[in-house]
Amino acid sequence: MASDTKLTLAKLAELAGVSTSTASRALKDNPLIKKETREKIQELAKTHNFSINAAASRLRTQKTNVIAVILNLIDNTEQSTTDPFLLKLVGELNQALNAKGYELLLSNSFMASDDWANYFIRSQRADGILVIGQGKSTHKIDLAAQSGVPIVVWGDAKTLAPYPIVGGDNFEGGYRATLHLLNQGATRVLFLGDPEHAEMQERHKGYLKAHQDVNVEVDTQCTCAIDITSKAAYQYINERIKAHGLDFDGIVCVSDMVALGALKALKERYVGIPSDVGIVGYDDISLAELMHPSLTTIRQNTQQAAALMVEQLINQLEGKPTQSQVVDTTLVARRSTK
Repeated sequence: MASDTKLTLAKLAELAGVSTSTASRALKDNPLIKKETREKIQELAKTHNFSINAAASRLRTQKTNVIAVILNLIDNTEQSTTDPFLLKLVGELNQALNAKGYELLLSNSFMASDDWANYFIRSQRADGILVIGQGKSTHKIDLAAQSGVPIVVWGDAKTLAPYPIVGGDNFEGGYRATLHLLNQGATRVLFLGDPEHAEMQERHKGYLKAHQDVNVEVDTQCTCAIDITSKAAYQYINERIKAHGLDFDGIVCVSDMVALGALKALKERYVGIPSDVGIVGYDDISLAELMHPSLTTIRQNTQQAAALMVEQLINQLEGKPTQSQVVDTTLVARRSTK
C-alpha cells in the first residue's frame, strides 16, 4: 500500500479504531494511553508517513503540552544551572511531567523576560510555569500570578502567597541540623549561607531556635552571609581562619555545595572533621555520600516535591482548588559529625 503523505489525524484514528484525541495523545507518547495502543498508532503513522503538525495543533487546541520550569536565580550569584540540587529537582520534575503527558521547557530568571506571563504563556511557549526558588524577591512570581497564569513554586511552603508553594520544612531542617551539632557538644556553630534568601531565612530561624532550646548563646558573628556556592564557602572559611583562627567547632551549611567548600578549606588546614569541627549540609545530593568524610545532611524528598508541584499545576489548569504543601525533611547522619 502506498504511503499517503496527506493522511489526516482523523483518518489515522479511524484506521486505528480509536478516537482522534486518543490518536493525538498516542503520537505524543502520552503514558496515560496503553503501551500497545501507542505502539500500534505510532507504527501506523510511520507506515503512512504521518507526522502531527505541532503548530496547527497549538492553534486548534490553544495548548502546547509544555510546562516552563524556571530556575529563579538571585542577582549577583555564581550559582548556576549546573548546581547538583537544581539539576536533581529538574530531573524529578521532568519525570513527573512526562508521566502526565507534558514536556519540560527549561529556562532561568536571567534569560526569561520580567513578564513571564507574556514570555511563556501568551506567546504559547508553555501552558504553565513551575518555579524553582523564591530567591530574595518574589516580584516576577507575583507579577505572573497576578496575570492569572498557572504557576507553582518550589520554596518555603509556609510563606503566605496567592499561589501554591511546595517545599521542605526549612525551619525544621535548620533546627535539626543545628541541634544535632549542639547535642554532640558543639558550643560555637556557624550558619553558612544567605539568611536573606526566603528558604535560608527559615533555616536560620531554626538555627537560632535550636540554640535557644539548649541555652547556648548565639554570637551574631556566627551568622555568615555568603553566596550559596562551594567557592564562596571555601573563600570565607579560609579568610575567617586567617583572621580569627579556628574560632568555631560546628558549621550548619545551607546546601551540600556550601558544605563541600567549607570541608575543602578545613581539610587543607588539617582541621579534624568531625573531631575539631562538625559539618552538616543540606539537600543530600548524590555527592554528599561520596565526600570524605561523608556528609551529614538534611534530605528533602525531591521526588515527592516534583509530584506535588505537577499535581498542583494540573489542578490549576483544570480549574481545581490548590494549596501549598510541605514535603518530608529528614536528618541523614554520616561521618562529618560525631
